[in-house]
Amino acid sequence: MSNKTICLILGGGVGSRLYPLTQHRSKPAVPIGGKYKLIDIPIANCLHSNFNQIFVLTQYNAASLNQHLKNTYNFDAFSNRSVEILAAEQRLDDMNWYRGTADAVRQSLSYIDQMDYDHLLVLSGDQLYEMDLQKMLDEHIRKNAEITIATKPVTAAEATRFGIMKTNRNQRILSFVEKPKAEVVASWKSDLDMPQTLKGKNYLASMGIYFFRKDTVHRLFDYLPDALDFGKEIIPHAIENNYRVQSFLFDKYWEDIGTIRSYFDTNLALATGRCDYKFGLNKKIYTFPTMHPPSQIRASQMQDVLFGEGGKIEAKALNTCVIGNLARIGSESVIRRTVILGNDFWDENSTPDLPAVGIGSYTQIENAIIDKNARIGQHVKIIGSEAMPDGRYDQYTISNGIVIVHRNAVIPDHTIISAANLQEEKSREAVCF
Repeated sequence: MSNKTICLILGGGVGSRLYPLTQHRSKPAVPIGGKYKLIDIPIANCLHSNFNQIFVLTQYNAASLNQHLKNTYNFDAFSNRSVEILAAEQRLDDMNWYRGTADAVRQSLSYIDQMDYDHLLVLSGDQLYEMDLQKMLDEHIRKNAEITIATKPVTAAEATRFGIMKTNRNQRILSFVEKPKAEVVASWKSDLDMPQTLKGKNYLASMGIYFFRKDTVHRLFDYLPDALDFGKEIIPHAIENNYRVQSFLFDKYWEDIGTIRSYFDTNLALATGRCDYKFGLNKKIYTFPTMHPPSQIRASQMQDVLFGEGGKIEAKALNTCVIGNLARIGSESVIRRTVILGNDFWDENSTPDLPAVGIGSYTQIENAIIDKNARIGQHVKIIGSEAMPDGRYDQYTISNGIVIVHRNAVIPDHTIISAANLQEEKSREAVCF
């Protein structure tokens, strides 16, 4: 069966819902699981599916993503595999940068069309899942589809967060709605098999994974030259105009890492082992080999911790944590429900004004994300909770009760970041006013 497929992985836009993790990097470059980056997931799925021509479309804050791709995916001269960067660029006939998913693919076709391909696979760069994409292609070809969309069965409560497809018994997509309101969700049920129905999963959510036939994608772009987005414009038009648009049902683990809450919860689920996704359990996830030494852990009580490499851990207790490469945690510190992205370098030197890179001694951290190269001093308290209102501060951001300490932030000794402390500060400001 023909396998002349080109894979386009979308590098994402501004990523405002993942701020401040996207303040200095694009969404696909955000670390996940202690040692990987989100972009490693779709690339691994492509390579394990024997799709060897892979392009990553980059634009926003792309420097770290470009560096990771360049350093990681180097294949030898005898391999037919390649992972290449397609950066947004202005052209004489189009001076715009990428303005949406469809616009990014359209602008890339002038380069892609120089190659021999039959099908175009479009993927997102910020999702966590393991899928045999070859099976999806086989079904796409077998059903003579012009477009095939990967869909995930979801409940009525979940359906309001996704684009929802309605199919017939042959899994042909008949209609599509973007994030239906709760009062109309019931009218968007699809005829799914008994196991899904028993779980209350009667709705098909688009996963943002598309197979296009080559002639189809050109026909759609020719007819809709100003369309910017697949989900909002291209796909609805194709369905309404009787293109053969099929659903490919995927009922295994899949998570869209689009918000701070989903990022935080997914990492902690990986740490506890309660996540149905297992890094490299069946198939390797490729990433940049750091060559760091093993992590050194001394006199620490630990439960449900996922470790990277090269760390020096002397904490009193760690509970439900993900700890990235080159992390340092001082003695008698207690860390709970926290994602520590680690450091790019090692620096244990400290002064009264500038703590060492990492987390100091006698510090307590809960419900937090610590971005790279943060300097957190001794006797610090960072306690996230739902009682804390969202807000952006100089050295940290609060989102959904999670405290995110910024990259390169400096948190001096004896600092307290908590709901009670924030309330005290507001009270003092009110009195001064």
